[in-house]
Amino acid sequence: MKKELTYSSTIKTRPYFYMETRKLAHYGLQGLNKEALLEKVMVENILQFQTDRRKREVFTSIMKRLEQLDDVLLHHLVNSDTETSKLLVLYSILKTDRLFFEFMNEVYKEKIRLLDMSLTNRDFFNFFEAKRQQSEKVASWKDYTFYKLQQVYIRILYEAGLLKTQKEPRELQVGMLNYTVKEHLLAKAEHTYIEILTGERV
Repeated sequence: MKKELTYSSTIKTRPYFYMETRKLAHYGLQGLNKEALLEKVMVENILQFQTDRRKREVFTSIMKRLEQLDDVLLHHLVNSDTETSKLLVLYSILKTDRLFFEFMNEVYKEKIRLLDMSLTNRDFFNFFEAKRQQSEKVASWKDYTFYKLQQVYIRILYEAGLLKTQKEPRELQVGMLNYTVKEHLLAKAEHTYIEILTGERV
């Protein structure tokens, strides 16, 4: 995990955005640079948001995520099977959100390893309480922030295909990555991310 990443709660207003991320990646692969993509978002409203502020906010968030993907991963995000494509969007979020990464690494991955295939409200409470103890910044957040973060985390996992239902009892599912993508991530020494995304020990 990149050490410069600080704890943030912005994910609560900038969740999964699968279709939007895939659309921007598609245009990026066609050769459009960041400025041309922004023009498509602001003028043509390809992401279909109502206000200019929201268009720019979502664009900035998605581009930050896409910058974590090299050309091989961008290609597979756009052209691979849906399951792999969705996991690559999740991977891009893991690379840009420290708290979400730690949740997936410390809670989701460990549950899969222990074959504990349920995700409870207590799991979230314990995780957030631990982070409150570890970080003054996280400790300063209001209870409502943690409530929203839990909602967004659940929704992201559900939309990414790693959760069968959004309400308790929530049953976890193991992700399946395209073999080529998995080998590419291994070559990049992204072992922790593969373990999170697939539950495999590598």
